[in-house]
Amino acid sequence: MAFAPTNLADLARAGFDDVIDVRSPAEYALDHLPGAISLPAFSDEERARVGTLYRANPFAARRAGAAILARNVAGHLEGALAFRPGGWRPLLYCWRGGQRSGAFATILREVGWRVETLAGGWQAWRRLVVRRLYDTPLALPLVVLDGDTGTAKTELLGLLGARGLQVIDLEGLANHRGSLFGARPGGQPSQKAFEGRLAMILEGLDPARPVVVEAESAKVGDLVLPPGLWAAMAGAPRLALAAPLAARADYLARAYADLARDRARLAGTIARLAPLHPAATIAAWRALAEAGALAPLARALMAAHYDPRYARARIRHPAPAATLFAASLAPEALGPLADRLAAAVRALVPEPAPG
Repeated sequence: MAFAPTNLADLARAGFDDVIDVRSPAEYALDHLPGAISLPAFSDEERARVGTLYRANPFAARRAGAAILARNVAGHLEGALAFRPGGWRPLLYCWRGGQRSGAFATILREVGWRVETLAGGWQAWRRLVVRRLYDTPLALPLVVLDGDTGTAKTELLGLLGARGLQVIDLEGLANHRGSLFGARPGGQPSQKAFEGRLAMILEGLDPARPVVVEAESAKVGDLVLPPGLWAAMAGAPRLALAAPLAARADYLARAYADLARDRARLAGTIARLAPLHPAATIAAWRALAEAGALAPLARALMAAHYDPRYARARIRHPAPAATLFAASLAPEALGPLADRLAAAVRALVPEPAPG
């Protein structure tokens, strides 16, 4: 049986117990449906080998492919699928919804499971993602959370979510903190994977309620925001956060503690700023990095690099509807600040009345 969603919400409503990607590990790594489990029908090497054989002898390739797939499915049945119950209902997909997922599903159905395949495979799902991000107007009441570097915007965004507000965490989806120093362990997802995650988030939002998103440039690390979202953010009302330079520096020293432990990466990032600042300034920053003085380094970087650049960038955006000042960004101060920020969001874009 083939499952043919007409939009991204259909996938969530279908209620499958598991979504299984039967493509090769490399295909899965490039992009996959959110939450999908990788149970490959072929390894990367096996897929390449069968593809090469197919060009020379299609029949021999199908015979060899069937044998490989049967062995691999047997391994999954004895491994990852060994304890699935009798009523288990999975959704399987491959690249185009063809031979790999169909053959895999046939074996699982013989076990007695209620298996469905995704009509059109990953390519069909990708078309839904593109339609959601690039062809559908973004009808959401966005509120942009702005503020200088180090004002805890990303952490406060999470606290707003815990207070019942709708949020889009672009830096979380992109696995990047947005700045030159913002790389996170594990690296960024592919552009397609980022877009798939973002599309699913957008699909689940209530268009009648405010949605808070952190101010970003058109890129988060190496990943590009869809033009419709970027345009909506550029024109959305803004709430700004302000805090003393010392408080912001202390916050960044906590938030970027992982970077302070990796002196080589820190030094390499500072080196990338060399074309923009005098040699003496770069040397001073390197000395602070080598000493592990992250708070003084953060303070110097903000004063000479980030704050002036952000000030120039803000000229292109509307003035904030309100600015919330925080004397401290210590952990115990962020909860009360999030309460104030949530109230400001609801005052700017009121929630609809219940019922």
